[in-house]
Amino acid sequence: MYLNNNFLLRGVAVCFLVFAGSAQAQPPTGPMSFFITSQGSGDGANLGGLEGADAICQNLAEDADLGNLTWRAYLSTQGENAVNARDRIGPGPWFNAVGYRIAADVDSLHSLQHRMSASTGLDELGRIIPGTGSFPNRHDILTGSTEDGMAYPSGEDMTCNNWTSNNEGKARVGHHDFAAWGSAHDSRGCSPDALHASGGDGLLYCFAVSQ
Repeated sequence: MYLNNNFLLRGVAVCFLVFAGSAQAQPPTGPMSFFITSQGSGDGANLGGLEGADAICQNLAEDADLGNLTWRAYLSTQGENAVNARDRIGPGPWFNAVGYRIAADVDSLHSLQHRMSASTGLDELGRIIPGTGSFPNRHDILTGSTEDGMAYPSGEDMTCNNWTSNNEGKARVGHHDFAAWGSAHDSRGCSPDALHASGGDGLLYCFAVSQ
């Protein structure tokens, strides 16, 4: 009986350690500080520049009662005074609408440590963005950025004329439902139809820079 009880106690201890280890492996939760916009500008990749894109994020954040925070669109620009998307979004960490941590900081966001996926890349009201296999597919998210969150050099347009064109040019987009969330491929153009053609709707990533 002693041996059986000892075995039972050791089994309970092992189960506790496994459970505790699993709990420790789970990322922490926190208040919402990240979302994908449920809608774009309505004018393709013409967002009104960075200022207009930030306003889209800020206005949609109000729908989630988080308009008191300062929100920025994850977008780069090109040319003179080019802006890197990664420099616009604060230090982190960032949590989605259900409190799930997308990334702890800027470096992890731009590494395989990020937790962006079809199930975690939610809009401002906690809804899933239709991705691969859905109709319509809306997983092309405007970024104009490299996979490291940096601006492209001058020359080839990757930002639809710094987010002011709804016709000429193209934009670099990411896929929220794949590892290449920030930089997957180029759009077919800057118009609404061109964005739709490759699986996009002019949506943006929005991050709270003050939490």
